[in-house]
This record gives sequence, C-alpha cells and structure tokens, in this order.
Amino acid sequence: MMLLSGDPPKSRVLTLLLIVIILALAATPFLFPGAKALNVAAKICVFAALVASYDLLLGYTGSVSFAHTMFYGIGSYAIAIALYGMGPNWAAVATGIVVGLPLAALLALAIGLFSLRVAAIFFAMITLAVASAFQVLASQLSWLTGGEDGRSFQLPELLRPGTVLISKNLFGFEINGRILTFYLVFAVSALMILALLRVVNSPFGRVLQAIRENRFRAEALGFRTVFHLTYANCLAALVAASAGILNALWLRYAGPDTSLSFSIMLDILLMVVIGGMGTIYGAIIGATIFILAQNYLQSLMGVASKAASEAGLPLLPGLLHPDRWLLWLGLLFIASVYFFPTGVVGRLRNAGRDKSAGASH
Repeated sequence: MMLLSGDPPKSRVLTLLLIVIILALAATPFLFPGAKALNVAAKICVFAALVASYDLLLGYTGSVSFAHTMFYGIGSYAIAIALYGMGPNWAAVATGIVVGLPLAALLALAIGLFSLRVAAIFFAMITLAVASAFQVLASQLSWLTGGEDGRSFQLPELLRPGTVLISKNLFGFEINGRILTFYLVFAVSALMILALLRVVNSPFGRVLQAIRENRFRAEALGFRTVFHLTYANCLAALVAASAGILNALWLRYAGPDTSLSFSIMLDILLMVVIGGMGTIYGAIIGATIFILAQNYLQSLMGVASKAASEAGLPLLPGLLHPDRWLLWLGLLFIASVYFFPTGVVGRLRNAGRDKSAGASH
C-alpha cells in the first residue's frame, strides 16, 4: 500500500491486468525470445513513464502542452551528444544526465512562468511554438546534433550486447549487456511511475486537482496556482527528459524522428485518452494497448486476411489486408473512446465502485 502511495487500483480486473502487464514485461527476455519482443517491451516501459508524466499535466491540471516531446528530445540528445563526444564511458552518461535534466527543468520553468498566468489556450500555443522552434534548431545544428541524421553512439562496455554477464551454460539462458539495459529501462521507468503516483496523491497533487476543477476558487482559497502549475510542468519535464535518456540508451541513437517528431506527441495524446486521463495507471494500460497494436496489429491482420481468403469469405480478405492496419487502429481508437469515455482505467474503476455499491445494498 505504501509503495502505491495509498492509491491501489480500485478494481480487481484492473489489478489483475496491471499485474499481468508488469510480469510479462519483467519476463520478456525469457518468455519472448527475439529482438522485436524486447524492443516492444522496452518501448512500452519508456512510453508508460512518458505518458504518465504528460497525464500529470493534462489529467491533473487540465493544461494542454505540446512541448512534451521537446523535453523528451532534450534528454535523448543530451545523453547522445555526451556519449558521442566523450566516448562510451560512465562519465559521459553522468554528464548527459547532469546537463539534460536541469536544461529541461529550466525550459519548463521559463515556459510556465511566462505563459501559465493567462488562459490555457495561450499556454498550448506557446508550447507548440517553442517545440517547433526547438525541432528546427536541432535539425539545423548539424555540428552538434547530427542534423536530420541524428547521433549514433556506443554504450559503456557493461551495457553492450557482446558483454556476457551470465553464461547460457549456467542457468540455460544468457544474460548479456542488452538484457541488463532492458532491466535498467524497466526499473527506472517503474520508479518514475511510482514517484508520479506519490506526487498526485500528496497534498500538492490534491491542489492540482482543485486547480483543474476551478482555478478561481483555488486562488480564492489562497493557493498560488501559478506556482503549483509551474512546479507540475517542471516535474513533468524532468520525467519526460528521463524517459528520453532511457530511449536513447536503448536505441543507441537520438534523432528528430525518434525524439522530436510531432507524431510522438500525437501518440502520447492517444495513449492518455485510451488509458484514461487523471490516472497514472492509465498510462501503463494506454501505452501497452497502443504499442502492441502499433507493432502486432498488421501481422495479425495478415493472418486473418489469409484465413478469410482460404475460407472463401467475400470482402473480408480485402478489409483485413495488412495495408489497412492504420484504418483499423483508428477504428479501435474511436471504439475505445465511445465505449470507454473515461478511458479503460476509468471504466474498470467505475465498474468496481458499482459492484461495491451493489454489495453494500
């Protein structure tokens, strides 16, 4: 209970679903051999933390920011430039962290103090402008960032795939630097999500929810709303930059497409909506559903299309053709919003409350 900051899942189904996801992620290197499964699991871990940090803004304060990928990119580029320039050593990793995280926090502080005093739409417009300018700047400073090609780099020897930590002859499976990197990503992402869970269940988090519901009433009660919103923006930026660092370490690369693309921002918004706004658990559910669909839906549709063709069913082979996976992903998103307007987690929590209320009567 203390680990979850007194806010456990309110539904047995949600609890079971979260346990299955966490155990599956933890056991991925051993249950699902192959590079693709490990890449998908690492991406789920990174985006679960990234989406949770964005939900701190959108779900708990009601602030719409389009600069989240900028903070994510700052973390990615900081670690990439440090490892590229200083070589594959732990001093470079520390330098990337020490430079990237404060830079993200300072930018978030400047944006917050400048734009959170006025209407929310102004904050959204400012973040969109700053993020766009940063993306152009990253592409133009090719001597530093590598431009459109980005920066590839090597990891410290301990995290390299060729480093064998536990031989296959000992336990029947091999633990190498790549698997160690995965568990580093898994552990740090889990710690960031637990930290955010603590934040939203603290008195500070309650004030954020009060500001979301009625900012003028919160100000009338004596709360410094600009301070709270700016502080939340800085916390979200720190977690986003940390997620960017983890992503760059996993990919051994940082570039505009993987760190600063506006499509990443759209993916984050979709994951927040699918999982449910105003719930940290929803970030885990939303990231898992979206990334699994993004990576495996096309393959599943290929199998279904082939089966329908062999069965002689009309129209279905064409409708289920793998090239139409984006159409079905869009339909899946629309259906999730229609049937679960509060997100998957909100739906499960409401079901749990209804069941409890029925039992009490």
